Amino acid sequence: MRDDGTLDDQYGPNGTAGRSDVTPSSERPTTTTTDGASPRRPWSSLADLSGTRSGPLRNLLFPGRPGVGPRRGRVALAAGVVCCLGLAAFAQSQGAAVRPAPRADAAADAADVAERAAGDAASRSLARTPAATLAATPSASPSADPDTTGKPTPRKPAPRRSPARPADPAPVAGLTRAQMANAKTIVTTGRKMGVPRRGLVIAVATAMQESTLLNYASGVLPESQNYPHQAVGWDHDSVGLFQQRPSSGWGEVGQLMDPAFATRQFLTALRDVPGWQDMALTDAAQAVQVSGLPWAYAQHEWQATEVVDAFLGG
Repeated sequence: MRDDGTLDDQYGPNGTAGRSDVTPSSERPTTTTTDGASPRRPWSSLADLSGTRSGPLRNLLFPGRPGVGPRRGRVALAAGVVCCLGLAAFAQSQGAAVRPAPRADAAADAADVAERAAGDAASRSLARTPAATLAATPSASPSADPDTTGKPTPRKPAPRRSPARPADPAPVAGLTRAQMANAKTIVTTGRKMGVPRRGLVIAVATAMQESTLLNYASGVLPESQNYPHQAVGWDHDSVGLFQQRPSSGWGEVGQLMDPAFATRQFLTALRDVPGWQDMALTDAAQAVQVSGLPWAYAQHEWQATEVVDAFLGG
């Protein structure tokens, strides 16, 4: 702005394009050349390059853009210089980082090579175990091998096996397997009741006489044939191993067709006989059965004893 309040037109013919924004005209050198012309001032700094609007560097930075202040030009130029210097420093540091370490002298290198060659020759002379052999070799104590945590791996205890059930004895005294199975039911049931060996022998001998140790159904009671049975008899309504009659109060038909139930009924009645343990086998059996042939039980005593011994041991 001029003193008279008007603004300078920098784009007009009388504008301020020839004036410097940085260096006052009083600070410019006044020396002249021999021919009387003013000498051109040398560019001694970046400020001199960018501070004059008519300078060539500003024309390079901002061609065809009048009115752009010199301060922006100086900032752009300074930023470019800083970037170049930073890139140069980074490249120099990278070159120093990848630069290989200086090698030892020739004598040290030769000694190192000779030492390595001797070590390689010595190692090749040793007997080596193939890796596959090492992997296949079992450990001496698997239970003590440490795991990845360094602790020994405990060995799992072997599962406990239940004792094997003793096999049933082979048929004895001329019996079949079916007869031997019924005899086993009599012995097993009597043992659960706490009946001594003598009572078991009496029970087996009685069943030998009454049913030949077979589970009988009755032809007179068709209902009895609806239950598992091994033979059919016609002696009134007598059923089961001991030929017990439902009509006499021994139990229901289905109950008496069960060998274990029939055995319990017989042994319970036997223990109710006073002095039965001191009686002859045939008399003790007759006291329970009330048979028309009381002496017939005695003939089976030795066979019954052999059968009981087969299950309980002699």
